[in-house]
Amino acid sequence: MNYFELFDIPVQLRVDAGQLAPRFFELSRKFHPDYFINESPEVQQEALDNSAMLNRAWKTFQQPDETLKYVLQLKGLLEEEEKFKLPPDFLMEVMEINEQLMDGTVDKAAVTASIDNIQKDIYGPVKEIVEGGAVADLSEEKLLQVKVYYYKKKYLDRIRKQVV
Repeated sequence: MNYFELFDIPVQLRVDAGQLAPRFFELSRKFHPDYFINESPEVQQEALDNSAMLNRAWKTFQQPDETLKYVLQLKGLLEEEEKFKLPPDFLMEVMEINEQLMDGTVDKAAVTASIDNIQKDIYGPVKEIVEGGAVADLSEEKLLQVKVYYYKKKYLDRIRKQVV
């Protein structure tokens, strides 16, 4: 069972975690290990496993980037320790920011604005895909576009952490 099956929702790249809250609390009560103390060890373990999975799913759905990652992994398009090569044009675009960070000549406000602009630019082409609903209707090509976006955003987030 995957996280989407657990919540009984279609696989999607953007989940409204706020709308899932009632279902989360319902499942929390259903799977809470305290309700299974008089059951066999196997049933207790299953309840514990279900409760742990529910908490992992909830945590994933609270973070849009983690939801993207989870869906891409679910579809077999992203591996945990994958060495993904970012497109050279993107690396050239962020090279100036990286050079400023290495030189120590960082104007934090300007760098943050640059990162924000780049993030906006990279999200534009995948916005409809990410926000479009169920993944079942998406081609592998579109999901691969999301994968490239995911890695670009992850790279920009690392740079952003260096600026702070």
